[in-house]
Amino acid sequence: MVLSDGAKERLGVVVDVIQTTFHWGFVPMVLYLGFSKGAEPGMPPLSLLSLLWQ
Repeated sequence: MVLSDGAKERLGVVVDVIQTTFHWGFVPMVLYLGFSKGAEPGMPPLSLLSLLWQ
């Protein structure tokens, strides 16, 4: 399969956008999933302040 120069450029832009999105979105996504699940029984409740304090 041979790609034209325009297709290669568009593919490169798409890959860059996906890479940047993953790079900047991974940690916030993990934090969001952790906060939405909540703390385990017997542990103190999760809050943004507790995340920053410890």
